[in-house]
Amino acid sequence: MTATPPGDADGRRLRVLLADDQRLVRSAFAMLVESAPDMAVVGQAGTGREAVELARSARADLVVMDIRMPDLDGIEATRRIAADEGLSGVRVLVLTTFDTDEHVVEALRAGASGFLVKDTRPAELLDAIRTVAAGEALLSPGPTARLIARALRAPQAPAGLAAPADLGGLSERERQVLALVARGLNNTEIAETLGLSPLTAKTHVSRIMGKLGARDRAQLVIAAYESGLVTPGGG
Repeated sequence: MTATPPGDADGRRLRVLLADDQRLVRSAFAMLVESAPDMAVVGQAGTGREAVELARSARADLVVMDIRMPDLDGIEATRRIAADEGLSGVRVLVLTTFDTDEHVVEALRAGASGFLVKDTRPAELLDAIRTVAAGEALLSPGPTARLIARALRAPQAPAGLAAPADLGGLSERERQVLALVARGLNNTEIAETLGLSPLTAKTHVSRIMGKLGARDRAQLVIAAYESGLVTPGGG
C-alpha cells in the first residue's frame, strides 16, 4: 500500500487511487494516469481493505477497483466506500477481466459508478475516469443488459435503493426518462429523444435519483431493470 502525500498532488487534478492485487498492473495504470495532465495518482492498494483505508487517508476522488482481490474483494470494498458518509464524494470504477462477469452487477449494486474490462485501450480508461469522476455512469448498454439479465434471475433490490414497487412514485415522464437512462443515454440524448431541453432532462434525472435514493446513474440502471421497467433486449 502506497500513498502520495496530499500536498504532492495538484489540487486541480483528479485524485485517483488504484486498487489491484497485481503490482505490475498497478504500475502500468499509474504510468498511464500520471501521463494525463488533469490526473494524479494519490495511492496504490493491493487489497480491498487497503483501498478503503487509502480512499480515506489519501482523499481520493475516484478509485479504479479490481473486483478480484485478496483480504477484501473489490465488491465489499466498494460497498464500504459507498456506505461511508465521509467518502460520499468518492466514485468507484470497477475493472473486470471479462464483460460477462456477473460480479460486475454486484459491484454496481454495491455503489460502483461503472465498469470497464481490463483490455480497454489506454485512452478509453482515461476517458472513463473523467466520466465517472464527473458523476456520470459508465455502462456499456450491451454488456450491461446481458449481465443484468443473468444476475437478476433472483431479483434483489440494490443496496440503498427503494424497493421496485416504489417506482410507483415516479410520474409517467420520469418513467420515460428512467428507461432511457437504463438504455445508456446521456442527458442531451434524453432531451433530444423526448423533445426536452437538456436542463429539463437533467432535472428529471436528479429528481428520480432523489425519489429512489440512488447514489448515481448506475444505480438508476439497476433499479430500472430490477423493477421490470426495462428488460434486456426489450423496452
